[in-house]
Amino acid sequence: MTYRDDGIGEQGVMYKWIQDIAASFPDKSIEIKPTPIQASEGDYFAKIALALKSKDTAPDIVTEDTFILNSDASAGYLEPLDDKLTGWEDWSNGSFIEALKKGVTASDGKVYGVPYNTDSRGLWYNKTLFKQAGLPEDWAPKTWDEVLDAARTIKQKLPDVVPFWMNMGKATGEATSMQTYEMLLYGTGERLYDNATSKWITKSQGILDALQFIQTINKEKLGPPLSKVLNGQAGNTSAREYLPQGKLAISLDGSWIPGNYLPNGAAPWPEYKDVLGFAPMPTSKGQAPGSITLAGGWALSIPSNSQHKDAAWEVIKYALNKENSKKLVIASGNITVRADVAQDPEYTAMPFNDLATAYLANAEFRPAQDKYPEVSTQIQTMVESVATGTSPADAANKYAQDVTRIVGDGNTIEK
Repeated sequence: MTYRDDGIGEQGVMYKWIQDIAASFPDKSIEIKPTPIQASEGDYFAKIALALKSKDTAPDIVTEDTFILNSDASAGYLEPLDDKLTGWEDWSNGSFIEALKKGVTASDGKVYGVPYNTDSRGLWYNKTLFKQAGLPEDWAPKTWDEVLDAARTIKQKLPDVVPFWMNMGKATGEATSMQTYEMLLYGTGERLYDNATSKWITKSQGILDALQFIQTINKEKLGPPLSKVLNGQAGNTSAREYLPQGKLAISLDGSWIPGNYLPNGAAPWPEYKDVLGFAPMPTSKGQAPGSITLAGGWALSIPSNSQHKDAAWEVIKYALNKENSKKLVIASGNITVRADVAQDPEYTAMPFNDLATAYLANAEFRPAQDKYPEVSTQIQTMVESVATGTSPADAANKYAQDVTRIVGDGNTIEK
């Protein structure tokens, strides 16, 4: 079973979970072993794509981020699972949350993975630092200006603290596209892709507004040093070092962050549930629906070049039953995709799960288009260029040219 290891190795949640599955799996003739790929988020997808191309290198089970699943399916790398799912009671009896099945359904209407988690995004903030700066501990900003004002207050009152952190580099890959740019863009009311015309939006006021927010953070020095934020470990640095060490006030990030602070996490922090708050990310001017979140998630898929497809399916069914799914989401701090786990007392007792799940009410998803991963790469380039000094207008013009080249001149629209 192949997955991304972000540097923790055998101490990682995924490694331990796969080892547990292997130990308890009833059919001992099937060997289950973790085969991690050590890579930044941006590099993992490129390495997986290479591995999936050949029978010699393809794993039997691969963890797929739902944003790349449609692209990998369109490339012929993944096995459709519809026939197998028909005979699996868990899939048809309401155990899985119906709305989240679309994340593993490709543009051809077929299902190419079984989801094992989902997530939402918002503003993690340090209540202790907020109190020291005279800001409300029960913080709920209504507009982007209120977010920026809080960051400015932190900068003024606590000069040794980084006021605001968001991913801004190409090295953090999809985290830059989704956690930063799309959270901002969708908060303006704009979208990446216009479903009504089936075209990519290459110019709009929303694009400029999102880039203006990024420019403001950097121009006013409200963020971390670029050396920290433009490398592949930026997400780990903010979550595992700066937040728990009281060096960061606000972080625009995902609902899985507390998984780092559990006793078996990468950065155990027993006080996290009392120190941290998780505020919804407001829309730009407070317009309806008031807050925004992007939802994503991961799935277990079977590569087309897998040499043990039937055995892989038996392992997936066992690994993602109620009990094993619950173990994984609790250990990782993610949101469950199973309705039965969502009602389990062990799960509901986890701090912030109720908030993170509530934010899904206004959830948006990335376009289920096979060109999305290529467009996403251009988003990362655009964001990094603004972070390093390019004007929003120039960065947006370059983005429009690059996206048009990727999707074709007749497949774009200006708003």
